[in-house]
Amino acid sequence: MRELNYVRAINEALREELSMDERVIIIGEDVGLSGGSFSATRGLFQEFGGKRIIDTPISESAIAGVATGAAMAGLVPVAEIMFMDFITLAMDAVVNSAAKMRYIFGGQFKVPIVFLTQCGGGLSAGPHHSQSLEAWFCHTPGLKVVYPSTPYDVKGLLKSSIRDQNPVLFIEHKMLRVKSNVPEEEYTLPLGKADIKRPGSDVTIVTWGQLYYKVAAAAEKLAEQGIDAEIIDLRTLLPLDLDTILTSVAKTNKLVIAHEAVKIGGFGAEIASSVMEAAFDSLDAPIKRVGAAFSPIPWGPAMESAVLPQEADIIAAVKELG
Repeated sequence: MRELNYVRAINEALREELSMDERVIIIGEDVGLSGGSFSATRGLFQEFGGKRIIDTPISESAIAGVATGAAMAGLVPVAEIMFMDFITLAMDAVVNSAAKMRYIFGGQFKVPIVFLTQCGGGLSAGPHHSQSLEAWFCHTPGLKVVYPSTPYDVKGLLKSSIRDQNPVLFIEHKMLRVKSNVPEEEYTLPLGKADIKRPGSDVTIVTWGQLYYKVAAAAEKLAEQGIDAEIIDLRTLLPLDLDTILTSVAKTNKLVIAHEAVKIGGFGAEIASSVMEAAFDSLDAPIKRVGAAFSPIPWGPAMESAVLPQEADIIAAVKELG
């Protein structure tokens, strides 16, 4: 099986869906001739033309609003919001329009939009280009939230998101430059199904996005010390695959939840509460959460690393469970 990097897997998913469904369009800043700020749309303008790969002014509210109307009119827009930080400028269209239209009109309209956006730290890009804001959208009925960590997952989940009849917030971490095996044949992956990336028996670690790789590295070091960690990569936050988490916790009796977003109010708190409500008797220790400090993301690399969760923080959380 061939290896593909994360961005090329996104590009391939977009190309396949554009080829198979003439209703699919891509709209956003610099998605056309320049191929996107992270090169995810490279070559698509030349292949599919300016009527389907549409460059826009720098206006996130306009991008999200036009995409919502286009979806209700029968198109399937992939609307790129270049940095997740700037989705704040499109919140009304995403949260009050796209997420609610199918409900408001009693199902008469389908709203098949993918809001494709890039999040996360690691580039020393400062407080306006480094945030992880997924928890905001997990609080919005009508949206689906997808956040894959591997090239294999990102391709299969992006294709499924484009085919979904509801608005999907599809989050990429800008530092995910990894490679993995990706089949050449066409495939999709179901939304709402987590993946057990590493089986284990002593503790369950739930994570998603780029932090998965720090969790995996931490698990290897824990294994050297006799602690066998099971890693669950959520892949999709909404719908949440709570069953996979509960099954794992019933086996390991301990749970750590790790995400790059700020710990206070992060989606890890929702997972912890859900597990406590459904499986309190399975737990032998309090649930531990690992997340970023309650701080804007600094510019300096050393300060940024101090704010964001690291491998050592994950190891420490596991050991605190006893």
